Amino acid sequence: MQPDFASLLTHYRAELLDRTIPFWIKYGVDWQHGGICTCISDDGRVLSDDKYMWSQLRAIWTFSALCNKIERRQAWLDIARHIYNFARQYGRDENGNWVFLVDKHGKHLQGATSIYTDGFAIYGLTEFARATGDADALHIARATYANVQQRLAQPGSYGTAPLPIPPGAQAHGISMIFSLAFTELGDALNDATIWRAGLTHANQVMNVFLRPEHKRLYEFTRLDGALLDAPPGRVVNPGHALESMWFMIHIFQRVNDHARIRQAIEAMRWHIELGWDEEYGGIFLARDAEGSFWADKWEMKIWWPHTEALYALLLAYSISREQWCLEWFQRVHAYAFAHFPVPQYGEWIQNLDRRGNKVNATVALPVKDPFHLARALIYCVKVLEELSRD
Repeated sequence: MQPDFASLLTHYRAELLDRTIPFWIKYGVDWQHGGICTCISDDGRVLSDDKYMWSQLRAIWTFSALCNKIERRQAWLDIARHIYNFARQYGRDENGNWVFLVDKHGKHLQGATSIYTDGFAIYGLTEFARATGDADALHIARATYANVQQRLAQPGSYGTAPLPIPPGAQAHGISMIFSLAFTELGDALNDATIWRAGLTHANQVMNVFLRPEHKRLYEFTRLDGALLDAPPGRVVNPGHALESMWFMIHIFQRVNDHARIRQAIEAMRWHIELGWDEEYGGIFLARDAEGSFWADKWEMKIWWPHTEALYALLLAYSISREQWCLEWFQRVHAYAFAHFPVPQYGEWIQNLDRRGNKVNATVALPVKDPFHLARALIYCVKVLEELSRD
């Protein structure tokens, strides 16, 4: 049955503009010390005033993207600039690497232990520059690109906290994030060299980590591209795969590579089918490539894979018009909105057990930040605007 796209648009706009973003404006923005608090409970209590830098940078993206993709509001620009000023002042070490964790005043508590933070810096600063025209932000993004390229050329020279890369392996997440960050920066600067660097990473995702013969996107391979026999080599994260594939669609749409787009959409189908819990509903956090479980917490239902699935499936339907995309979108939508929202406060519960009960376990980082949910809602609104006009 075809959904009412106009009603869905109203629903998603309200979830974004009446609940999610007001939560962060009310509870998150630290007007006293700078930046945004991201160790926050579902009822808005600040659990720690330490600040993970990648969350600062992702928040810059969100409040900038709201202005670029939804509507221009001075309040959103002011918040984006407020967080940007904090990150610009405290976010990098003496070598230009973005640090992982600072205290409320910006003092470095954990240094440059994750190159993913640099990726979010490029991504967030590029979006901020689009919203504001800030040349300094683009300069820092370009400098970060040059720094990252040198480090990426030396595997093992950089950290990937909170999840290390196994020895002798390479991570899908590296090519995933830098494919998007570099192409966004290349677009903003009209720099073909940076854009091609992003495309190189996108092709790495599609040629090395995505294996059509297995219908799997592997999180790790050996440095030579061969599959790993050890357990980490069999890790498949369905939500990460869905997120990665919509990244690929955004990138390959720019070069009209319809074959790659078609491949990405088909890969979405493999991973929503692998990840879905037919007994209790929802998307598993991770699976073994053969479909089993062998690690703690893999059966959990985490908020962010569901947000990524919502946008990925809606985007896939808008391009392909294939009914399976819409059917899966409706299943994920029904589960997500029945289990994750906290209506009285406005954001979503982060972690559920397999049966859909809230749990307080920390997965990766003890943070809630205005990124996965807000970004998915922003992009879903854009697609639903198109679909409601058709």
